[in-house]
Amino acid sequence: MNVKSFCPSPAISAYVANILVIENSGGTSGFVVPLYANGSPTIIFQSAKASSARGSVGNLMLYGQTITHDELCFEEPFVLIAYFLHPHALKSLFGMNAGELTNKRIDLNTFKAACEISLQERLLNELQLTNRLELINDFIVKASASNMADCAKIVFATRELKGNIGPNALRELQKKLNITERSLQRLFESQAGISPKMLKRVWQFHSAFQQLNHYQFSKLTDIAYQHGFADQSHFIRVFKEFTGLTPSEYLQKVAPYNPKF
Repeated sequence: MNVKSFCPSPAISAYVANILVIENSGGTSGFVVPLYANGSPTIIFQSAKASSARGSVGNLMLYGQTITHDELCFEEPFVLIAYFLHPHALKSLFGMNAGELTNKRIDLNTFKAACEISLQERLLNELQLTNRLELINDFIVKASASNMADCAKIVFATRELKGNIGPNALRELQKKLNITERSLQRLFESQAGISPKMLKRVWQFHSAFQQLNHYQFSKLTDIAYQHGFADQSHFIRVFKEFTGLTPSEYLQKVAPYNPKF
């Protein structure tokens, strides 16, 4: 198995936060890719069909904000390319109410822009990774050019929220935008898919998850306090809420391999 991570090109960096590629050439039956909350809607292309608890999964899918954990199960060799989008991208790229896709996924071929250029077919026929990435990059560039939605407010709001881990972050953001609490709630739910409070919790969990996943700690209390959890028990409760596992159970599960997703 080969796992790679790429920074998006400047042309798409306003919409894409990170790109992950997993290449599994075989030798493992029933390979599972976990899907945990990370605050990012995601475009996923996979060269082989997969299944999940929510049913079969197509080759080219668009995922909304994921709060309830899920997984992709593969029974054959595959290449998976995941474009992790900024929270506002569902609205700014696809012109859709992001809340409609929370904890859901849809076939990207339902969008005219993807269908017109036969994006899925071209990705399946193309075997070179660089060319596959170029195809998805070009699609995102075209989607951004065709959508004139004004997303300046949500872009500012998500950046401010992500950079403020303090307990008064939401109140401070409200003041900067000069809007009511309810207006802030509606802004995030329609354009980021979840409430600002939930997005802040997801980011808190995900940053702690990354530290755990890379074994950058000596004890769990280190992670808990560094990421603003009240104590170790609080961290464990939140971790289990988003993954269905305790941190110890998760580490045992990935012990045979650690792809560092």
